[in-house]
Amino acid sequence: MNAAHVATGHVVDQARHAPLFYQQFIQWIGDGTGLPDTILHIHAGMAVLMLARLVTRRSLGSWVPLSVVVATEAFNEVMDRLIYHSWRWEDTLGDVANTLFWPLAIFIGIRLRPMLDRRRRR
Repeated sequence: MNAAHVATGHVVDQARHAPLFYQQFIQWIGDGTGLPDTILHIHAGMAVLMLARLVTRRSLGSWVPLSVVVATEAFNEVMDRLIYHSWRWEDTLGDVANTLFWPLAIFIGIRLRPMLDRRRRR
């Protein structure tokens, strides 16, 4: 077996264990904070939104920060799917709702504000 096969096998082995490592990391966060999963999703959605806003320098009314939150939550749910070997729809839909509610509310509020300001000026 040559070095390329060994390296490829090592990468494949690591990729196979990625969901387990991710689950352990998420469990560590939950255990460390003592917060329930629903609250962690709310905080995670807001933290990712703010971090995306800072890194991209795009307005919270832009699709970019919100898209980062959506992509991050999709990644989280795919990892859950890989861990549990099935979609647990009640849990998945609750996680998505908790993660996206406030980022989406902020996005909509910022997008609607110019329209409301124009109506007030009339």
